[in-house]
Amino acid sequence: MIKVTQLAKQIPGGPTVLSDVSFEIQRGEFVAIKGASGSGKSMLLRCLALREKWNSGTYVVDGISIFDKGLAGKLKLRREMAYLEEKPTLLHNRTVLKNVLIGASHQTPLWRRLTGRIRSDDHMGAMDMIEKRGLLDKAGMTADKLSGGEKQRVAIARALVHGAKTLLIDEPVSGLDPHTAEQVLTDLKGMCQSQGVTIIAVIHQGDWAERYADRILGLNSGKLVLDIKGRRLTEREKQLL
Repeated sequence: MIKVTQLAKQIPGGPTVLSDVSFEIQRGEFVAIKGASGSGKSMLLRCLALREKWNSGTYVVDGISIFDKGLAGKLKLRREMAYLEEKPTLLHNRTVLKNVLIGASHQTPLWRRLTGRIRSDDHMGAMDMIEKRGLLDKAGMTADKLSGGEKQRVAIARALVHGAKTLLIDEPVSGLDPHTAEQVLTDLKGMCQSQGVTIIAVIHQGDWAERYADRILGLNSGKLVLDIKGRRLTEREKQLL
């Protein structure tokens, strides 16, 4: 379980972008974050990933107070939570398999990323995860030849292979055609249901959040104004955003 209480974030020398944000998320939930541009959606994800420093608030994950544990708590969170940006950062001259095996920069020592050396016993687990993401035929292809949706799925496979239990994803379907977007979101939903992975994703455009998420958190000017089960938003609820 993830429990955030009274999260506040102010840009140094600038405005407050998140104010008194509190919520709980259960293991295996698919939670979508919605809100207008500048409402604090991406900043909230970055705060959850500890990419941004909190000004105040408490952060409890699986019963552990992250800030009270100091460096140990932050390292635990970085191991178990993966932050995926709108455009995933992959090693473009490496194959899909190598990208999944080597991992993201914070998951893998620099020497391993530079040499591409892997342990032989990791190979099958990575191939299995690539297959589950529907990319088995792309395993030997370099990342620079992949489509946007395929890169997103490679980043997801990479995170899960390296132990992530929670995925924080910024606009996973931005720029994708409707068919590919449905494939990505169906895949995310399936991971929640079959593997107990927790998904927290900024999904602003269209009605994707209403169709796929278990819950919707709505932000307006840095404040949480909506916390409902995933369903069609009423006109009043849309106006709150």
